[in-house]
Amino acid sequence: MSGTLSSASERPVGPTIASLMNDDLISTYSTTHRTALLVGAALLIVGIATLDFVTKPYFSLGFLYLFPIMIVGGLLRRPQIVLVSLVCAVLQEAFSNLPGNEAIVRLVMGAAGFTGTGLFVSELIRNRQMALTHVVELEEQERLRRAAEQELQFLVDTSPAAILTIDRHGQVMLANEATHRLLDVESPSLLGRSVGAFLPSLQTIVQTHSSKMFRTMLQCRGQRENGEGFLVGVWFSTYTTANGPRLAAIVVDLSDDLRTREDLSLDHLLKNARILMSAVAHEIRNLCSAALVVHKNLSQLKELQQNDDFIALSTLIQSLETVLSLELQPSEPRATAVELMSVFDEVRVLIDAAFGESQMTVVWQIPDSLPLVRAERYGLIQVFLNLAKNSQRAMQSTPVKQLRVSAVVHGQTVTIRFEDTGTGVEAPEHLFHPFQPGARSTGLGLYVSLAIMRNAGGDLVYEPRPTGACFAIVLGVASETGDHG
Repeated sequence: MSGTLSSASERPVGPTIASLMNDDLISTYSTTHRTALLVGAALLIVGIATLDFVTKPYFSLGFLYLFPIMIVGGLLRRPQIVLVSLVCAVLQEAFSNLPGNEAIVRLVMGAAGFTGTGLFVSELIRNRQMALTHVVELEEQERLRRAAEQELQFLVDTSPAAILTIDRHGQVMLANEATHRLLDVESPSLLGRSVGAFLPSLQTIVQTHSSKMFRTMLQCRGQRENGEGFLVGVWFSTYTTANGPRLAAIVVDLSDDLRTREDLSLDHLLKNARILMSAVAHEIRNLCSAALVVHKNLSQLKELQQNDDFIALSTLIQSLETVLSLELQPSEPRATAVELMSVFDEVRVLIDAAFGESQMTVVWQIPDSLPLVRAERYGLIQVFLNLAKNSQRAMQSTPVKQLRVSAVVHGQTVTIRFEDTGTGVEAPEHLFHPFQPGARSTGLGLYVSLAIMRNAGGDLVYEPRPTGACFAIVLGVASETGDHG
């Protein structure tokens, strides 16, 4: 491939400057011949003057001065050409055998003729040199263009992403090997076919929005040659050519990403559902324990021992005792080594826009480098988002609306704080209890966040502040040899 590219880029694209110079008579005026030509012109002027002087009684040879003028016209500057023309005109008049009453007129006319000839040759040579320089520039531009085209073609052919271009009718004009593999079509049979059979959204765009310029991305359904459907991400742009609108697109198969994302979502749904059920079971357990105490107290009354309703209640209490013996255990810890900087980057994208729309600011005080920590990445992101949303709600009515996110390393732990300027916490002792009165939704946000952190070996604590609220997430530093998932 590299040999082919180099040979193509080095191939001449037209007549070179060397061939033009060799085939052009005006190339005689090159700088390498300057001295010889000027000496020759001077000798020619002296020779013509001598011959004119010798033949003075017979006829004038003044017209021969045009030849040295033509020589110096391509070598000297304009003032110098005018000076040489005047010298030749004076020599012509001095050695001519013409009447003296018209000498001034002949001198002026001769000088004008010689000057005009010299300047004409000068401009002719200058224009020719400019044309040759322009040819050189065109050659260089053509060479660079061909080299760029070769490099671009190489990138397109070797790209792991599918790249294709479509004309205004939706027909494929260019498709690399990755496109044929993605669509399960043998190369190059995709060329000239309608893209609507594989990516109908692209055909709709190029046919219905041909007058608009687009540079965006979309997710849509694709279909392979065998009829198999899949999810694709398309980054595309439209452009206009002399033959009509075109569309260039980069297509990536997102099916695996979708399956992975859905598997992770289901996994987190099941884990959070387990935590929620644990919270509900805990509350029911407390109620059942209280009911057991009351039942034991009432069973000591003799008048109730023969009561049918009390006997039925005893049976119900025994069933509740069986339920109490069942403990819904949390899932096994799945902490791995997590890179915090990438987590912060993702969270920043998720919350900065929402806070900006609410006229709130987020101050990030994160060191340039942080050690790996033991955590469950997606659970950690959920905890961060929950704390940020709690702060956003708490700052709705405060004059100062600022959330400060900081991270500090203390030995083998990393502490991450979410500190806001909100209304604060009225009852800190009840913060991490489920089903709190007055809480949004079920009041399980902090309870579930604490469970997620402890399930991964970390902790979530509340740190009192004079104003606002501060929650600290404590994570252990991951060991160098373990904690890798």
